[in-house]
Amino acid sequence: MSRFAFVAAERANHAVAALCRVVGASVSGFYAWLRAIPLTRARADAEAELRGLIGRIFAARRRAYGSRRVHAELRREGRRHSRRRVERLMREMGLQARRGRRRPPRTTDSRHDLPVAPNLLDRHFDADRPDTVWLADISYLPTDEGWLYLAAIEDLATREIVGWSMADHLRAGLCVDALVMALQRRRPEPGLVHHSDRGVQGGFKWLSQRLDRGGCGDYSKAAFGSVRAGRAAVAGPAPRGAA
Repeated sequence: MSRFAFVAAERANHAVAALCRVVGASVSGFYAWLRAIPLTRARADAEAELRGLIGRIFAARRRAYGSRRVHAELRREGRRHSRRRVERLMREMGLQARRGRRRPPRTTDSRHDLPVAPNLLDRHFDADRPDTVWLADISYLPTDEGWLYLAAIEDLATREIVGWSMADHLRAGLCVDALVMALQRRRPEPGLVHHSDRGVQGGFKWLSQRLDRGGCGDYSKAAFGSVRAGRAAVAGPAPRGAA
């Protein structure tokens, strides 16, 4: 028992000043300690609540989150705490993220029975004019929230990125959005060849397609698998001189 706690326990039977003289403490120090009790209790309650939140997030994320990602999750929930505080509490609670090798995503898969368009380029990667051959691919970036997937379309002649899309998934919509952007931005002439590898997206597995007659050719109609992409392609090139 501390000196101030002893004075608090005995002050109903004796004068505070006399008790403070006995224990060798000041009266002002005792009352300052007494006023701080509610604040100390409030801090202890807040820390206990924060421990519970940290434990819930750590368990929900299968023990894979360290202090940085737990802190980010708390901020997303609208709870403002310092990173150091979260790190200290996790250390005191014995919570440590599992160390493991993050397996990179698989963006290409040739093992399927879906129709595949012919390879029109046949590894002849050259183009004399813009908007005659587009190359498409998917990449991925690690973030604190998981993998971020980037679909990009590059003009073979200019090496310009003409369309792109980002998402937290590898579904066909990721590729479709990039293609729609490229078609709307560039409005290519009929005959454009769109080339990519065989991705893992169901209903969007192809090698090369050609845009003919101001719209989608037979192969690209089957490959698009999207009403939005089909409409953007069927729109054809913009009239000359149009904005």
